[in-house]
Amino acid sequence: MASSSKPPPPLHSPPRIPSNLVGYDIPWVEKFRPTKVADVVGNTDAVSRLQIIARDGNMPNLILSGPPGTGKTTSILALAHQLLGANCKEAVLELNASDDRGIDVVRNKIKMFAQKKVTLPAGNHKIVILDEADSMTSGAQQALRRTMEIYSNTTRFALACNISSKIIEPIQSRCALVRFSRLSDQEILHRLMIVVDAEKVAYAPDGLEAIIFTADGDMRQALNNLQATHSGFHFVSQENVFKVCDQPHPLHVKTMVQNVLEGKFDDACSGLKQLYDLGYSPTDVITTLYRIIKNYSMEEYLKLEFLKEVGFAHMRICEGVGSLLQLSGLLAKLSLVRETAKAMM
Repeated sequence: MASSSKPPPPLHSPPRIPSNLVGYDIPWVEKFRPTKVADVVGNTDAVSRLQIIARDGNMPNLILSGPPGTGKTTSILALAHQLLGANCKEAVLELNASDDRGIDVVRNKIKMFAQKKVTLPAGNHKIVILDEADSMTSGAQQALRRTMEIYSNTTRFALACNISSKIIEPIQSRCALVRFSRLSDQEILHRLMIVVDAEKVAYAPDGLEAIIFTADGDMRQALNNLQATHSGFHFVSQENVFKVCDQPHPLHVKTMVQNVLEGKFDDACSGLKQLYDLGYSPTDVITTLYRIIKNYSMEEYLKLEFLKEVGFAHMRICEGVGSLLQLSGLLAKLSLVRETAKAMM
């Protein structure tokens, strides 16, 4: 008996794109990445130094150091684009942490690029961008320092890293250091509003507040959280943001701190257990706790003591002791600090 189903399509036919993916946009992090140094958000001092380099055209070897998502890679790509223009494709070598960057790559790939002849306007240099340079092996960094010296007439190096002290000192002494810091809430909000207007995102003010809170000074994180919330719920509200980002809700943590201050230790512990049972990592819990205490309205002495105890607990958690017992011990310490402060008054 003949089957009523349709015959399968021929093997050579192109795959059909689902209608909901037609016109799919690239990630907003890439879509709204600045192409000029002047457009980079925040870190005014660092950006103004790079703007002077872009204007004068004389680029030194650079180390750009700072936390993730603060504009290091964006700045150096924008600088390379402004300096080299149309020659950017053939005169820039970019190696990321995902690439193999051992000693062989430095000896072969980077050295060959440095030796390559590229016709550039007078005063311009080829640029080698090494992203996440602090994850390069010590041997590769040792090999790199000699290459930087030999080919300094034709090639300049830009190293982006999170911690500049992980770059060996001989390389540090050959480079100008540009430090980036976390972005302020106002700077992140300003860029979020541009993206929200451009993409016609429906939002509530508390939703943008939640995105800024979860980003913690990281622009990349903020844009990714905004896009993820918009894609998942088509409305950016506080509740939706915390569902997508899956961080401990600040109000829950704030209630916990309030219970400690009011002497309700059992209530604070049960609130902590709820968070722990939901599967949040101790690092997430203690990071949110730190940020809540930092902005909480309490006496200065008490806040300082609370932050000190949170710092010690965070150190122990980073060393691997991330149990509920450790977090409950922290609440006990905070309660003890409160009782001591109360007795002194």
